Amino acid sequence: MAIDFHDRRNAGTYATRDADGSWRRAIAGFVNPTGLRAVDIGCGGGIYSTTLAQMGAIQVTGIDSSAQMVQDARRRAEAAGIPAVTFQQGSAERTGLPDGGADLVLQRALIHHLAEPSLAFAEARKILKPGGTLLVQDRTMADVMVPASAHHLRGWFFELFPRLVDVEAARRPSGDEVDAWLREAGLAVVGHHRLSERRRSYANLEDLNADLRARTGRSILHELTDEEVSRLADEICARIAEDLCDGEPIHEIDHWTVWEAQKDNETASA
Repeated sequence: MAIDFHDRRNAGTYATRDADGSWRRAIAGFVNPTGLRAVDIGCGGGIYSTTLAQMGAIQVTGIDSSAQMVQDARRRAEAAGIPAVTFQQGSAERTGLPDGGADLVLQRALIHHLAEPSLAFAEARKILKPGGTLLVQDRTMADVMVPASAHHLRGWFFELFPRLVDVEAARRPSGDEVDAWLREAGLAVVGHHRLSERRRSYANLEDLNADLRARTGRSILHELTDEEVSRLADEICARIAEDLCDGEPIHEIDHWTVWEAQKDNETASA
């Protein structure tokens, strides 16, 4: 069963970790957030909204369709003492934000949940200033099918439960499709980037096992039954244990594609 982001049982599962330095460095290489007004569409629990503020954005607005996610994000920002971040409920297609007010729009791990990503891109163009940047971070099937390893844990999801490959294939667009949707929305595609992001580090196998069983921040695991998730967690930990030295932390790496697009002056005035 697909994840229900509105369900209170999923409270906190998208707000309990921090964005790694690998993500910060990669994003700063595409666009420096310092002094910018940013919008994080599909912000979930606010992990990346708060990070953009910490990176120097003077204002960040997080948008999510789920009231539960917005509540989690507000709590996260308040706990971190970050006043430059606000959150509001809205859809990716209709954020409710004013036209032309954003320098930077981030859509991270969003478009595979949408029926028509092109509408979300059109909304991003609408709220961007001329010269503003849209960053779309999501997975293609090439990212999904990176082989499993002690660092790329996600690969074992598909090795152990091959039916999940079909779930991903049905929701992951190709790079060419994303390019076409961006251009259809009136945005200029200026770059494609591969991103290896350290998702999380675990002190031991017990911490990893608990995180997997909770399906923390992993929508794909909601396609499995509780018994299957338990089996998956135990099997992954058993495989990692074969190569793990005593006391060695576990660093989980996720693989992504980032599309960099702009609302240029010519496009903006068209």
